[in-house]
Amino acid sequence: MKIGVIADTHDNIPKIKKALALFKKRECGIIIHAGDVVAPFAAKALKAAKIPVYAVYGNNDGEKKGLKDLLDIVDGPRVLKVGERRIVVAHSESQLTDQHREGADLVIVGHTHVAQVKREERPLLLNPGEAGGWLYGKTSVAVVDTGRLAIEEVSLD
Repeated sequence: MKIGVIADTHDNIPKIKKALALFKKRECGIIIHAGDVVAPFAAKALKAAKIPVYAVYGNNDGEKKGLKDLLDIVDGPRVLKVGERRIVVAHSESQLTDQHREGADLVIVGHTHVAQVKREERPLLLNPGEAGGWLYGKTSVAVVDTGRLAIEEVSLD
């Protein structure tokens, strides 16, 4: 299965739509959002893809009830089982303990707005970067093939 990974969208609807189009084109079965959707209207845009979205709250997700009404979103860290893979999702790497990492195949974080893949580590660590583009002006997401545990970093610029 392929997973679309996105974080730090910060209400940027055009970039959310661009990411969702990419995820559909790449035939992603689910989307994981690593926090900072921000407002419910952005959550509505995510839901429009009709691909299941699993999310964690970020530090800028203030309207939690409004987001919860629209998304499958929880406080992180969140553990997901996707096929045979154990995936841990948190907004910030500082939320993770050794216990969270133990037994995980992939750890997904956001918060820094900087895309990063640590392939040499186990579990693999992925930060898809900022999809909103507000902080650094570079927008990115990732596509993960869970079978091969291959990560493709994709620019939305």
